[in-house]
Amino acid sequence: QVQLVESGGGLVQPGGSLRLSCAASEFFFKMYRMSWFRQAPGDERELVATIASSDSSTTYGDFAKGRFTISRDNAKKTVSLEMNSLKPEDTAVYYCNARYSTDNFWGQGTQVTVSS
Repeated sequence: QVQLVESGGGLVQPGGSLRLSCAASEFFFKMYRMSWFRQAPGDERELVATIASSDSSTTYGDFAKGRFTISRDNAKKTVSLEMNSLKPEDTAVYYCNARYSTDNFWGQGTQVTVSS
């Protein structure tokens, strides 16, 4: 069982930045594909960004391209999401996700609120 703990959420003004972090308990962290998802009230959970286990290649949701950056540190077993130029519509609970084979684990989520 992989435990994922997110941190870094909070209240930020439009145009501001936040950095989310996710710490994993799994010894074999480097084998997991890591992702950030988000879910706003009344909406479905959507993919924000993914970083591969093999070559750290990345994929982003259209809304995140050019504003968000996902990265991972396999030695520290962490994955981060740098978010810039935040908009009110980025307000959501952000979840860390780890996938490998049939394993699919979620963190508890961290709230991001973009408001003036």
